[in-house]
Amino acid sequence: MTKTIVFIHGMFVTSRCWEQWVSRYQAQGYDCIAPAWPGRDQPVATLKQNHPDPQVGRLTLVEVIEHHAKIIRALDEKPILIGHSMGGLITQILLQRDLAAAGVAVDSGPPLGVLTTKLSFFKVNWPVINPFVSATEPYYMSFEEFQYAFVNTLPAAEQRTAYDNHAVPESRQVGRGALSNLTKVDFSKAHAPLLLIAGSADHIIPPSLNKTNYEKYKASPSITDFKEFAGRTHFIIGQKNWEEVADYVLAWVKEKGV
Repeated sequence: MTKTIVFIHGMFVTSRCWEQWVSRYQAQGYDCIAPAWPGRDQPVATLKQNHPDPQVGRLTLVEVIEHHAKIIRALDEKPILIGHSMGGLITQILLQRDLAAAGVAVDSGPPLGVLTTKLSFFKVNWPVINPFVSATEPYYMSFEEFQYAFVNTLPAAEQRTAYDNHAVPESRQVGRGALSNLTKVDFSKAHAPLLLIAGSADHIIPPSLNKTNYEKYKASPSITDFKEFAGRTHFIIGQKNWEEVADYVLAWVKEKGV
């Protein structure tokens, strides 16, 4: 059984979003790594102040994926990967490369060809994929946009705290990379155990999109499971009762004998 866990954060935030999970899992004997994306190894306040930072605008999804692949290959054992949002999509891609003992994709971005007609998905993602805006121009969500996208059911004070503590400018190129062949998944291919988690109140990645993603994997002989948490937003890993989600993940990992 592996004792190494690599956490992969998503867009618009930093690895700070995993701090509570890291502490909780370390207390149970796991070696935890939560790498920052390239250029994201600075305080949240600094990243906000530097907007618009050309370095942020130049970042691509290829660079983010290869950054994590390099870290994982240097480890002494195949880790458990736990990714949120775009980090969940990266988790699925790295499982395709046989780089993990297991994967957990929380509110995961969809692989190429996994689609939804939900208006909220397009409302949140349009500023990133809008072809009339330069791909190298960084995008920084306003508080109002973050409220709708990440924390739509939380009390106002908690919404503001989440925005101040976590929201950072993002590269449009990373988001647009998710629409390319880079994110194509062979759903029939054998893979390490995979758990897909959805939040029922998620606006960015509606639960139905996570469910569609899960259904695609039925073409594979490998273990793929799905869990939806009621009332959870896209901020599922940080909102109240995040411990329930974290403990469910760890119980699943142990059940699968990873």
